[in-house]
Amino acid sequence: MKLSCTQENLNKSLNIVGRAVATRTTLPITNNVLLATDDGRLKLVATNLEMAITCWLGAKIEDEGTITVPARLLTEFVSSLPNDTINVQLSPQTKTLGLKCARFEARISGVDAKDFPPIPSVDDGVKTTVEVEALRQGINQVVFAAATEESRPVLTGVSARFEKDSLVLAAADGFRLAVYELPITTAVSQKTEVIIPAHTLAELNRLIADQEEPVDITLNPNKSQVLFRLQNINLVSQLIQGTFPNYSQLIPQSYTTRVIVNVGDFLQATRTASIFARDGSGIVRLMVTPGGEASPGKLSVSARSEEIGDDVGEIDATVEGDESKIAFNGKYLTDVLNVLHESQVALEITNASSPGLIRPVGTDKYTHVIMPMFIQW
Repeated sequence: MKLSCTQENLNKSLNIVGRAVATRTTLPITNNVLLATDDGRLKLVATNLEMAITCWLGAKIEDEGTITVPARLLTEFVSSLPNDTINVQLSPQTKTLGLKCARFEARISGVDAKDFPPIPSVDDGVKTTVEVEALRQGINQVVFAAATEESRPVLTGVSARFEKDSLVLAAADGFRLAVYELPITTAVSQKTEVIIPAHTLAELNRLIADQEEPVDITLNPNKSQVLFRLQNINLVSQLIQGTFPNYSQLIPQSYTTRVIVNVGDFLQATRTASIFARDGSGIVRLMVTPGGEASPGKLSVSARSEEIGDDVGEIDATVEGDESKIAFNGKYLTDVLNVLHESQVALEITNASSPGLIRPVGTDKYTHVIMPMFIQW
């Protein structure tokens, strides 16, 4: 292997694939990154056996070749170099990778590429294409609601249901549920439902931050792997096996009180209350008061702790229905309000012991359900 490329491109590509490098592993070679010449370009690959990221970058190839080297060492060295051309040369006998850039050079001991885990190729199966902005918004508004504990593995993933020309993403952790429906540009012929690991979608979200082209999605025939194809980047991930809960029955179908408030005002009041809620199990109390003929309705957001004190914030609201009160975990409220792009949000309440429903005003794409906290009022 003998090639040259720019420090900027190599550094960017190493940071992209580095997200898939194994951190705790019984297979040491997964701490390495694979470098290979591929059709006039340099290919970088990293995998933690659950997820693999492949990235291609432009390079001037003189000799073909392939090697794996420690990912962290290579990434840190390349990032410290000046913005100049890097010359890369592999010594096949010693498996040593030599790098030269300006007045810096290094030799890194590698491991033969034949020992690197094979990366699955997902070519057949269910295929579709999604506009990048719709996918980005869908992931943003759902992925944070997935469980982080492994006690129920299916809840650490996001349910993805492909049907006709729509994709419905849903995540739940037992205390909240987020559901987002987005259009897909290539309709699917058969309804398909899979569970994608939440951390895979979080990584995909980072990768598409600078992307403008649509993302191609392929599910293999036995629904064990998914491929996301971006410009010059492929992300392949194992899918979570199991059955996702039937979340549609968790979404309240009616309410006794509906309150519409400004998202920014609601978020500010919730954040302020959360300061006092820290020592009070995170409990934030909401009280809804309908308005009279001359006065608007209001939403009161409060928290109190026996040790440190209490606070209350009031915001104007449009109230439909009865006076109502309910308590939520403040973190769950701020999490959902943080991802809303709309200016107004509706909160629907049945009673203090039933789930609350949050929907942005002006769109029916997004539904968020939060379980209440039981308190003595």
